[in-house]
Amino acid sequence: MTASVETKVVEILSPEELRRTVNRLASQIVEKTRDLSQLVLLGIYTRGVPLAHLLTRQIEALEGIPIATGALDITFYRDDLDQIGLRTPAKTDIPFDLTGKTVVLVDDVIYKGRTIRAALNAVNEYGRPEIIRLAVLVDRGHRELPIHPDFVGKQLPTAKEEIVKVYLDNWDRRDAVELIGD
Repeated sequence: MTASVETKVVEILSPEELRRTVNRLASQIVEKTRDLSQLVLLGIYTRGVPLAHLLTRQIEALEGIPIATGALDITFYRDDLDQIGLRTPAKTDIPFDLTGKTVVLVDDVIYKGRTIRAALNAVNEYGRPEIIRLAVLVDRGHRELPIHPDFVGKQLPTAKEEIVKVYLDNWDRRDAVELIGD
């Protein structure tokens, strides 16, 4: 007889909590940005992109000015492709020069910091920003690099074997953040 291991799923953020968290992150970005006309949000594929668009809409609603938004694929800048396997790169979409801009990199979850290191290298291909900041929905700890987000939606201490899964309506047809583990 074989024992079956049941995977436990715990909701960390409900749709309403996720909405409030995005609103708070948008407000924090506005507060820390000296000149909103120079603000650029760059979402990191995959869920950083729809999250960046959510933040953009909220900032535009709060401030009434358009915010430049782009999408960043970091596949060719990663140092761990041998561990994560082959993947089809997405299309980076940054139709503007980043020189002199305040760039906020947006990602759903920060873990070891390697994705952000790769994103910092990729950004250099599109100009020299005045400042680069980092906004994440969930910070789960376990950093391997000295990278710390400027804007954090939720601090979530996790075990290394646990998985944090973010669902965004404009990508997944539902809003939630879940912790998956044994």
